[in-house]
Amino acid sequence: IRIKCVILSWALLPVAVVVLIFVLASGLKGRDELAHLNVCVLVLGDIGRSPRMQYHALSLSRHGYNVTLIGFLGIYILTHALYLAPLFAFLHDVKCPPTIECKNPPGLPAIAVTWVASRFRGTQFIIDWHNYGYTIMALTHGQNHFIVKIAKWYEKLFGCFSDHNLCVTNAMREDLRKNWNIEATTLYDKPPPIFRETPLKLQHELFIKMGSTYLPFRPSPDVTKEYMELTAFTERNTQTGAVTRSSGRPALLISSTSWTEDEDFSILLQALEEYEKFVEAGDKLPSLVCVITGKGPQKEYYKKLIDSKELQHIKICTPWLEAEDYPVLLGSADLGVCLHKSSSGLDLPMKVVDMFGCCLPVCAIHFQCLHELVKHEENGLIFKDSKELSEQLKLLFSDFPSDQGKLGIFRKNLRESGQCRWDENWDQNVLPLIKEHSARQTHFPNPVPPHTLTHGCCHC
Repeated sequence: IRIKCVILSWALLPVAVVVLIFVLASGLKGRDELAHLNVCVLVLGDIGRSPRMQYHALSLSRHGYNVTLIGFLGIYILTHALYLAPLFAFLHDVKCPPTIECKNPPGLPAIAVTWVASRFRGTQFIIDWHNYGYTIMALTHGQNHFIVKIAKWYEKLFGCFSDHNLCVTNAMREDLRKNWNIEATTLYDKPPPIFRETPLKLQHELFIKMGSTYLPFRPSPDVTKEYMELTAFTERNTQTGAVTRSSGRPALLISSTSWTEDEDFSILLQALEEYEKFVEAGDKLPSLVCVITGKGPQKEYYKKLIDSKELQHIKICTPWLEAEDYPVLLGSADLGVCLHKSSSGLDLPMKVVDMFGCCLPVCAIHFQCLHELVKHEENGLIFKDSKELSEQLKLLFSDFPSDQGKLGIFRKNLRESGQCRWDENWDQNVLPLIKEHSARQTHFPNPVPPHTLTHGCCHC
């Protein structure tokens, strides 16, 4: 796979005047015979927080396209007019792409800049609508703030200038059509192959690794077994290498978050306190290890809140996982919890997509279009408040660790659902748009076969 990653730097402001001249001149550049294979994927935000755009880039490369992925290392989003110049510079430097695909949000100033650049260069302009930026701004400023109103006007105006549009749900597709007169293709998020059930041996290796840093993964100090390597969940015979699940092990509950205002983790903490009461009242329930992964602005606030809890049967930890460990942990868990509430009510949590890829049942908080992903009483449960969540935890873990209860049924349903993966979904919905435009740009109808490419790494 050959992908060129361009990481934008903040030290590019002096190029402003020169860049504008180059942009105006770029429309006069000639095209080489392989120009139709060049595609630019633009993320005016942290590439690490945009897995969907990473998947786009990988899919394009898999089909023989030369991909330039433009984005930032870090969470800061460009909104100041002075930052137009660096963006123009990189769009100019990209080898004459017939297609530029831009993520929204963030769309300030990406949509307008990309549209202008695409008109100068005669390229196809695709917007991938993940959400509406103005609704995210409204979480902080309120819906009636003039900044939010300007942002909404901006998104609607420049969103109409795109050549094609992708979006993440049917609900968003209908909203774009009805309110903004924008026609879009629904491209649901789907898990890549790395999200799958984790073999027991690999689970044990991860638990050993996690136990070196986080106490909840370590075995009870009063438990010792000869010739056995122990974790809180598994044990390995050091003579035979055989790995088994520990008798009386706790259930592993997992959630992931960017610790932002659209996820209220006090709901989960209150539900866990209620679960603790169920155990103390004599209900036959397992102890829990609750792992909440991720980083973000409200993490320290919630860590202090967690530390203030005095729970005897529940251990909570908030690790930041290495990228390769996250899917392994999801594939090792017993239940996922999602507290994501869409700011628009029109996007779906990718974390649940990943959990389902690992055949991990989910309890998710209700919002407008969640039913497009979570099927209540089929692959998980939907709750509205902490009381409802606590009752669901009690119900699902009442038969633990047996796989004959609801939790086992949900997992079985996920295994048998024949889930579509990202590659198949992308090939059906996006590739035809790219190939159709590429074919119009040149007499070469199809990209070169992938096996003719030079393989390399994507250093994001």
